[in-house]
Amino acid sequence: MSTVTFKVFRGDRNGGELKDYTVEVQEGMVVLDAIHQIQAEQAPDLACRWNCKAGKCGSCGAEVNGKPTLMCMTRLDTIDTSKPVTVRPMKTFPVIRDLATDVKWNYEANKKIKPFTPAPGTDWIMFQEDVDRVQEFRKCIECFLCQNVCHVLREHDEKTGFIGPRLLVRTASLEMHPLDVENRLDMLKNEGGIGYCNITKCCTEVCPEHIHITDNAIIPLKERVVDEYYDPVLGFFRRLFGSKKRAEPSGQAADD
Repeated sequence: MSTVTFKVFRGDRNGGELKDYTVEVQEGMVVLDAIHQIQAEQAPDLACRWNCKAGKCGSCGAEVNGKPTLMCMTRLDTIDTSKPVTVRPMKTFPVIRDLATDVKWNYEANKKIKPFTPAPGTDWIMFQEDVDRVQEFRKCIECFLCQNVCHVLREHDEKTGFIGPRLLVRTASLEMHPLDVENRLDMLKNEGGIGYCNITKCCTEVCPEHIHITDNAIIPLKERVVDEYYDPVLGFFRRLFGSKKRAEPSGQAADD
């Protein structure tokens, strides 16, 4: 049995510091096991969110040695434990206490997205390939690691005009649903701020569910926005023949 030093953030939104804890580690331990051992033996007041310990609830997101990850899915044998292991809260969100952060902004931003809207009288019949396309997006466990690593939110704190990769994935799941008739392109272009994303794929790299966030969600949405608002050929024909009218679910016509 060996010992490993953990430098764990202790503090709140007013500030804090890294404190050292020595943990006896055993084979198969993950970072969350070490945090629980610290709580049990050295710091019972250490705040940390967790629930399932199986990588499915998304509760235990943190930054281990600077990398956003789920603590329950980060095995100690994949980390260089010859040096102290740092564990910090997610940087993008305000700290409540210690490793627990306030992620309520994500749920507020989610309200910008129009809900699933099928056409009246739609027969609920879908092809398997249509199911497969949107099923990937439904794997999201809302750990918000992608939101945490996104440079627009993390480095620039742009939370008023950008909804982030998690909510772009949710928008894609609705926009690509074959039974949905709602139009969310104006939201994506404006308050959704999809233009801020420069497709670095950092969000894809940290996703514990291995969702292809950039390739399968964000890029197709960007293409739709470009086609709708910036395509010079379509723009020419719209100026020539006038804008098309889109039938809304209520039966009323509205401009594109």
